[in-house]
Amino acid sequence: MSFGHKALERALKRYGEDILEEVRRIIIETASIIRARAKLLAPVDDGNLRDSIEMEISSDGLSAVVKVTAHYAVYVEFGTGIYAVEGNGRKTPWTYYSEKLGRFVVTSGMRAQPYWFPAIDEGQRYFRSEMRKLGR
Repeated sequence: MSFGHKALERALKRYGEDILEEVRRIIIETASIIRARAKLLAPVDDGNLRDSIEMEISSDGLSAVVKVTAHYAVYVEFGTGIYAVEGNGRKTPWTYYSEKLGRFVVTSGMRAQPYWFPAIDEGQRYFRSEMRKLGR
């Protein structure tokens, strides 16, 4: 997800390169907020989902990526089966083998446990607020 702001263009024209350090700070803080909030909100079973939330900062500090590498992350965020967000899941029960339980399990799905988009929303609010301050 990316955020942009026209105030940045105005600030760059007005203050030149001096403003870039502030922009770098805002970008890094925004990514840190998103990562921290997602880790806080992520449900924990064995900790894999939480531990898979990573942040990368570009070498120039002007972009950052926060990502979740657990293959099942989307199912946690949006739910599955009859509980899937907006009713987009399977409507009939299914069976799978649980390594953790050592047996077959019948399920109708799992309720959504949002952690990613609430974190993105918080980061977006912070980013916009800080960028507005630069354009003044």
